[in-house]
Amino acid sequence: MALDDDIAILAAAPLFGLMGRDALRLISFAAERRRLEPGAVLFSRGDPAEGGFVVMRGRVILEPRSPRGAAIEAGPSALIGQNALFFPGERPTAARAGPEPVEVMVVTQAVMRRVLEVFPDTAAVIHDALADELADLTRRFADSRAADPT
Repeated sequence: MALDDDIAILAAAPLFGLMGRDALRLISFAAERRRLEPGAVLFSRGDPAEGGFVVMRGRVILEPRSPRGAAIEAGPSALIGQNALFFPGERPTAARAGPEPVEVMVVTQAVMRRVLEVFPDTAAVIHDALADELADLTRRFADSRAADPT
């Protein structure tokens, strides 16, 4: 893929869409690419999570987190593992390539730290967006607890 194509896909991804072109260019140059054959495992539940993935081509299937859940398909510009961009943890589910070859961009915590150091305005925008997401999650949790007082 050409650099402009990479930047367009990154710009359409959640969180990365908040970044300027120069920050996206840095990510594109610094991030690793991984290609997967159909059905190949991207990661397994419990694997260390030390970065995120942006789907560049194809579809990634995320297994349900619970027995009642449904699998989720993530296509181009999907960001998988947003939290792992900022702190290590374990993958809460497994992911594999869909029925066609897949290409993902692997964005490590080190790459994100570098972007945030070089572009402090981006760091502030991301901080605000993540704070808004957390506030929304907290509100929805409080609303669901109020609706079901058991």
